[in-house]
Amino acid sequence: MMLTLSLALVIGFLAKGCHSQLSVCGVAPLNTKIVGGQDASPGSWPWQVSLQVSGSHFCGGSLINSNWVLTAAHCFASITASQVTVYLGDQSLSTQGSNTNVVARSVLQAIKHPSYSSTTNDNDLALLQLSSSVTFTNYIKPVCLAAAGSTFFNGTLTWVTGWGNTASGVSLPSPKTLQEVQIPVVGNRKCNCLYGVGQITDNMMCAGLLAGGKDSCQGDSGGPLVSKQGGVWVQAGIVSFGYSCAQPNYPGVYTRVSQYQNWINQQITSNQPGFVTYTSTGTDGDLSVSCAGLPTVATTTTTTTVPTTTASPVVCGSAKLNTVTGGGNSLASAGVWPWMASLQRNGTHVCGGTLVAEQFVLSSADCFSSSTNASDWIVILGRLKQNGVNANEVSVNVTKISLSTGTANNIAVLQLSRKPTLTDYIQPICVDQGDNSFPVNTQCWAAGWGSGGGVEQTLQQFNTTILDCGNASSSNSSICTGVMPLEQTNKGGPLLCKIGQSWVQAAVLTLASNSNSSTNTSSSNSTRAASVSDVQVFTKTSSFSSFLNTTVGTLPPKATNTSSSATAAGSTASSLLSVTSLLLLSLPVLVQMIS
Repeated sequence: MMLTLSLALVIGFLAKGCHSQLSVCGVAPLNTKIVGGQDASPGSWPWQVSLQVSGSHFCGGSLINSNWVLTAAHCFASITASQVTVYLGDQSLSTQGSNTNVVARSVLQAIKHPSYSSTTNDNDLALLQLSSSVTFTNYIKPVCLAAAGSTFFNGTLTWVTGWGNTASGVSLPSPKTLQEVQIPVVGNRKCNCLYGVGQITDNMMCAGLLAGGKDSCQGDSGGPLVSKQGGVWVQAGIVSFGYSCAQPNYPGVYTRVSQYQNWINQQITSNQPGFVTYTSTGTDGDLSVSCAGLPTVATTTTTTTVPTTTASPVVCGSAKLNTVTGGGNSLASAGVWPWMASLQRNGTHVCGGTLVAEQFVLSSADCFSSSTNASDWIVILGRLKQNGVNANEVSVNVTKISLSTGTANNIAVLQLSRKPTLTDYIQPICVDQGDNSFPVNTQCWAAGWGSGGGVEQTLQQFNTTILDCGNASSSNSSICTGVMPLEQTNKGGPLLCKIGQSWVQAAVLTLASNSNSSTNTSSSNSTRAASVSDVQVFTKTSSFSSFLNTTVGTLPPKATNTSSSATAAGSTASSLLSVTSLLLLSLPVLVQMIS
């Protein structure tokens, strides 16, 4: 198929994710496309909508939740919301009356971006509120939207869909079947050189073949430009404009959806669309493009100001922003647990995990009962809120999943497609391999994303105490704590204890951690022996030392810089150091303090 793009087309807009949309957006069960094609298969693009006036198609759009459609502002230059009918689940416009998958809705209101300019085509997006909500089916589903900070490097493969012209001035022939075409992203610097410096703003993005022949065209305006990350389809752009259709050296121009996350959230305050951070790997070849009048890329003089820790050897267990003190359960703040990873499938958080080496994440094997296919998973590091803006996060693809083969509570190691840049918000955790002790009454922590994280699903932290396992399990392979309110989405996260200057992961969280042994007879013991009601049992990470050494290799050494985070962490060790100092200075003073 050849979809082509003209000045009547416009880009996008972006939205952010609430719980329900993140769990369903971007999933197309009937889409099996790998390479480009002509007619789209039924259900391949279940978010695609047709905007019609009196039965005639004039623009496309994308469903972003059960009540809202994203489209281009220029589609409503002379058309009002009351004139429009939105058709969802459609495949062939000529046969939509007999298609049982098709649902129609009128439009309550059309909200154009307040800064839309018909002269420059900047901010070309609009939101349409449907007259009533739609029920999701295999043929009607919302698309995920590219979150703020998403990157679509030059050459990123995308798909554009619509019922527009197949060439400039050539209408789509009957039965007017939905068309699809795969095209690569053209970097904004290159696109500016082609269209004229200054014509392409940061609110736009370009895609198409420089040789021509593949593009969107009149009638495709407002439709989605999407790219697949893991198992989730993410809308990068909205069809906006172009020079004629599919002309050489004139790629289509699209509204860059990731620029409009805040605006969309301000319009849709409940049941918000699903935001997914799309992250390109490798380097951006567009940065090397230059032409007359195009500003040069700022030289990386910042390399002289990069903290020396960047060049230092990688160490584990360092959390410079960790200031946790006291007990109880609470919401974490950014950077407190910089090794935390969100394991996502189909744009939905499934389990927690921890960065244990530059390119490896540790989690629970139970998390992968639905799929052990690495391409189905995405790991997000540096994330604090599942539903919110996370300026410090990065998203990385998974290239390999390895599962241990023990008898119970097996672990998983995920190999990442690249090494993320380590920052105060992304650091590896130390993993206990039998070289640490966790005596009874040691104060430790667990962390994970669960229902207690509020509307934004903020990372939770749980303070707990190491207890005597009693008869609950073998002390050689198990570690026991007080009961914590763990949920399915906390699985794979860490049990953490501060050892000296470093945080150490003692166990991987599992839901099958409550003791189920009949140990009530231990109540007569003077120590806190295991009781079904007050002890949780976890398998020590040291039980998997051989597996970790085989799959990960050498783990990073512990942090030794006493100024890194020891004081901020408020650890028992630092308190003891202070007391020791006082003892050396004045024993009588110490006695007086204790009394």
